Amino acid sequence: MNRRAALRNMALIMGGAIILPSCLHDDKGNAVVKLNNLTIDAEQEKIVNSLTETILPKTDTPGAAELGINLFVFKMIDDCAGKEQQADFITGLNKFADEAKQKMGKPFVDGTDKQRVAFVSSVEKLGKDKNYKDDGKLMAFYQMVKGQTVFGYTTSKYFMTKQVVYELVPGRYNAMYPASKATV
Repeated sequence: MNRRAALRNMALIMGGAIILPSCLHDDKGNAVVKLNNLTIDAEQEKIVNSLTETILPKTDTPGAAELGINLFVFKMIDDCAGKEQQADFITGLNKFADEAKQKMGKPFVDGTDKQRVAFVSSVEKLGKDKNYKDDGKLMAFYQMVKGQTVFGYTTSKYFMTKQVVYELVPGRYNAMYPASKATV
């Protein structure tokens, strides 16, 4: 065996030894997105992803999942909401999941598109019902997600370049505009 082959093999073994622990680490149940202030698990992340996709489904334009709006929602809540709002968000998320499971008979993520749309519509109606007794957490969660979903979509690169033609200054200067003689 020559020295080059031995060094190459040693480098491969050392690289494998360094990478192996990260390959064996099982992140099952942990969220994909890493947040500073919010603590969510993979199931909660899937619920918000499904909810944003239900609010903004893919049609002839990209949907919320394709644009990564769920990540935007988490980032905005994590960075911009206060501690109390973040706690309400998590409580509302859990309440949303429980309500969905109770009304749909299965988790929100596992529901069909029609079932999810029907459930989200019922949550919308609950928000407008003055007789609905709630601690406000479910509606706070839903309104936060809905607001951030719409905000994330309307400020996305796709929307600003393909849907809305952005002009730095509204209107254009036209020096050759015909004008009538001024009467004094």
